Amino acid sequence: MVDFDLYNSSMMIPILSTKLYIPLPRSNVVKRTRLIEKMNEGLHRKLTLISASVGFGKTSLVSEWRASCDRPVAWLSMDEGDNDPA
Repeated sequence: MVDFDLYNSSMMIPILSTKLYIPLPRSNVVKRTRLIEKMNEGLHRKLTLISASVGFGKTSLVSEWRASCDRPVAWLSMDEGDNDPA
């Protein structure tokens, strides 16, 4: 299912709505106060990049932070298929 199209040069690239879905924070996760504080420090910058291996809790961290943040948040999930320039 395609929600909308983004334009790249003269080509239309469909984006699946599931890539834009912001996951809800889980209730049974370990609170990572220090990392949440680091995320809040990033509010004064243009971009915060979170990088870690699979299973290290990136999504859980950002979901928890987003729930406590009163700022607008954009979400884009990416996978190996998004590495294709075409």
